[in-house]
Amino acid sequence: MAEEANLDLVCVAPNAKIPVCRFLDYSKFRYEQQRKARESRKNQKIVSIKELWVSPVISANDFETKLKNGRRFLLEGNKLKITLRFVRRMRMLSNETDYMQILNNFIERTQDIAYVESHPSLDGRNMSILLSPKKDK
Repeated sequence: MAEEANLDLVCVAPNAKIPVCRFLDYSKFRYEQQRKARESRKNQKIVSIKELWVSPVISANDFETKLKNGRRFLLEGNKLKITLRFVRRMRMLSNETDYMQILNNFIERTQDIAYVESHPSLDGRNMSILLSPKKDK
């Protein structure tokens, strides 16, 4: 019957309890599937996590540079992880509340374009926060 209609017999649901087949033009069917897949890929938004490393004894100019780069990452739609690294100085960990102010300053200065996804947490010698860009409304 398919040959008489000049079409192909295509099994569209081979795993069903009763397999389903159709008479259709197979090349047109494949083209439509590829077009739908291409459209769905076009509408995807890939979000990556950018990371900034900060020292506990960061100067004001360096902080401003890191803040500018962080804001740029957030405006591009990426998540931002800010890591405060305590390198080779374990005594720095004793007054971690003083250094928490650096991370809180990042939060305050980016709150217009981002929200805090994970609050400051201490992981070994690193303290980090994760900021996500606010959705456009």
